Amino acid sequence: MSKKIVVPLLATIILVSAHFAGAHPPGKIPRVGLLLTDASSPPSPNVETFRQGLRDLGYVEGNIILEYRYAEGKIERLPHLAEELVRLPVDVIVTALSPAIHAAKRATDTIPIVFAVSGNPMATGYVAGLARPGGNVTGLSVMDYELSGKRLELLTEALRKASHVAVLWNLGNGAMVLKMKEIQSAAQALSVKIKSLEVRDSQDFDQALAALPREHPDALLTLADPFTVFHRDRIVENVSKSGVPAMYEAREFVEAGGLMSYGPSIEANYRRAATYVDKILKGAKPGDLPVEQPTKFELVINLKAAKQIGLTIPASVLLRADKVIR
Repeated sequence: MSKKIVVPLLATIILVSAHFAGAHPPGKIPRVGLLLTDASSPPSPNVETFRQGLRDLGYVEGNIILEYRYAEGKIERLPHLAEELVRLPVDVIVTALSPAIHAAKRATDTIPIVFAVSGNPMATGYVAGLARPGGNVTGLSVMDYELSGKRLELLTEALRKASHVAVLWNLGNGAMVLKMKEIQSAAQALSVKIKSLEVRDSQDFDQALAALPREHPDALLTLADPFTVFHRDRIVENVSKSGVPAMYEAREFVEAGGLMSYGPSIEANYRRAATYVDKILKGAKPGDLPVEQPTKFELVINLKAAKQIGLTIPASVLLRADKVIR
């Protein structure tokens, strides 16, 4: 074999070897940890969507191991659960929402972390940039902060007048504090007065929601984080009794009986998270995988809930709905 052939061949071998140097070792079954804030039963549709995403990529029981850790709505359990996954160890941690992402990030700076849902990963310090996250964390953003104004606009259009909006949110979540600042800014531009209803634990709900009849807001906006999503049935039930029209950030609230929601498809994010896991197991570094932002947003309206409080949703809003519950 001539030197002219040998040199390019060796160069090719070196490049291929370098590309797969970080890939999962052949013969070893990859282990993926799921750090989840919700309850283990009933199974979350989001988790099933993630598993379907893996199946579409060829990962089935036998060539991959999924380790589930559920916080059962108790955020304080997340650090311990994250440490459990690190000790196993797992090859990748998949999680969602700030408390869980924060717990995973504190538990390891070497194991790749993929978030399926993050409101603003740069503002919360999870990534250095969207195009090049750096470090061991990447995933999918839901642009929650940027959508604050749009949700307030939809409320004012649906109600034809909404100058006084109460906001129910978890004060114990730092990401929600940042989001509230965005809401205040958006409200000022729309000449909407904001009444903040803060909760920190389950006992705060009764007191916060009891303020609705006293304050007489035109509408309520509920921010979605692990704590409020876990207690969505309780929130929706009490808000429905108050008769106050409510906008939610996640469709789970509407499916639980709430009035309307606007935001990206969370299930779609979980499906896309599987592609990140696939790339990482094949050798990609999380710091080199750009954070994806949603391109499609869904408006979900529950006409049953509207009828219950005597509200007629304008046709201009109904025509833009992606899903209408009748």
